[in-house]
Amino acid sequence: MRKGTTDLEVVHTDHDGVYLQEGHLALKSYFVIGATTRASATLVKLDRSMAEIYRNDFNRELKGKNFIQFYILQDRLYIFASEWIAREKTLSIYGAEIDKRTGDMAGGWVPVTSFQKEEKRDEINYRLSYNADSSRMVVVSTMEGRDRNEYTIQEFDKALKATTKPVKVTNEFDPKTFRLEDVLYLDNKKIILVGRVFEYQEGKKKKNKFLDFSHYNIRLYSERGRKEKEFNTSINGRWLISTKLVQEKGKDIVLAAFYSKTKKGKTIDGLLVQRINSMTGDPISTSEKHIDHSLLTGLVEQGDDDDDDDDKESRAERKERQKLDNIKDEGEAFSRYMRFRNIFHTPDNGLVVLAEEYHQFTYTRQSSSMGSDGRMGTTTTTTYTVYECGDLFICRINANTEIGWLQVVPKSQREVIQTGQSRGNAWVNYFEYNDNRPFYAGFGAMQTGNTVRVLFNDHPKNATVNQPGQKVKLARRFNKSDCFVLTVNLSNGHIDRKMLYTNTGIPTSMPRLGSVFANDMYMVGKEDRLFGKSKIAVGRVTMN
Repeated sequence: MRKGTTDLEVVHTDHDGVYLQEGHLALKSYFVIGATTRASATLVKLDRSMAEIYRNDFNRELKGKNFIQFYILQDRLYIFASEWIAREKTLSIYGAEIDKRTGDMAGGWVPVTSFQKEEKRDEINYRLSYNADSSRMVVVSTMEGRDRNEYTIQEFDKALKATTKPVKVTNEFDPKTFRLEDVLYLDNKKIILVGRVFEYQEGKKKKNKFLDFSHYNIRLYSERGRKEKEFNTSINGRWLISTKLVQEKGKDIVLAAFYSKTKKGKTIDGLLVQRINSMTGDPISTSEKHIDHSLLTGLVEQGDDDDDDDDKESRAERKERQKLDNIKDEGEAFSRYMRFRNIFHTPDNGLVVLAEEYHQFTYTRQSSSMGSDGRMGTTTTTTYTVYECGDLFICRINANTEIGWLQVVPKSQREVIQTGQSRGNAWVNYFEYNDNRPFYAGFGAMQTGNTVRVLFNDHPKNATVNQPGQKVKLARRFNKSDCFVLTVNLSNGHIDRKMLYTNTGIPTSMPRLGSVFANDMYMVGKEDRLFGKSKIAVGRVTMN
């Protein structure tokens, strides 16, 4: 893998093989006193035997443009890029189809849409998404820096032709207190916006205010952008604190949410599921299940002190870990919420929902060095982002919206990545593209027949942990972890766990970034080296 690589993931799999994206920075312009860079990427295709077929970096085609992403639309593979024209204050989005056999562009760039700044302070944000059944592309955009939130939504077919006119949706919230979390574009072309509303609260110090989460705001808009319905987010006296909406193919909307019994509760008290009419936005049925806090992980052990000698912490590592354990999240505004990760459809019209306890925060460390020969010393500030992925929740929702069973698997993963800037909190903006972090924590999941398989890296001594209340060792040294697979029976929720392979001696695998095709999951692994290029591996796991 080349020097300067910023990203690595499996973007697509099909009958012919697997397609990898390697993100990096490319030179944009050069000056006497410096240079500017732009985002670029390499597409790598491997066959079913993991042999490389081609590698294309698109640097020539991307000249003057910024790479956005590779994108799959039905059976076609596209590359998207943006171009900023300063004199016109316009940002244009272009797409080009890629010949999957050769890796070359099948034609020239096709203009998709463009955005124009009206004020200097305006900031253009956009995201390429899908409609409810992933058959069309949806572009959602906004201009930040204005007094009100305004969003533009437009749908495109697989030839990148617009199938609708741009729809403008506005709301009355102050942009500082409203954060868009999700946009659901229904098969009837109606639009649902899911947002989190915050309130200013007094901090620990005088004149120090912070934004505290208040409630969810979920609204249904017509195909012309007119508000038709505002969903009640305090259902049966339950306040939603983490929410996911999906539309079943050609059917109703299903809302799954973790709730608290108090308006600003900091703990999860239960899971609520509601079926909603996609035309009117009216609830059809509601069910809930109380989650006892005894289901949560009771004790997390550090897990390295009693391991083999070659896995023992150095004094410096131990000191750093102890400091990290004592760090409190500086963002008073956010608590540890559950995050929905996957929703699978079952053959009998039910759903299986997977969620994960997730927490993200940053901290800084300063180091000083003494000067020599009369020179001043230097102070270096380093920012670290901490990703903590905890207990795994798996829930079966029957066709009548009743909660069939709920399972909790204790898990504790911590990944610390050195970053050059503060990365904020766990609740990212809808328009902030996922940079695929964390790499090694989290999990990947796939459905095979009447089972769901969950793959994740864990401490080797957690091999028998699959029931609530069991002690779990903290997984933080992922190059010495094992990759485990959970097999979940969709009928009764029974879980089997086994070790799939060890990450010791190979590039550490990234199950969370895997891609599923039929009964295969393709994964990448990475080993960073102090000197020389990073080493990567690609693997295929077949589930019978």
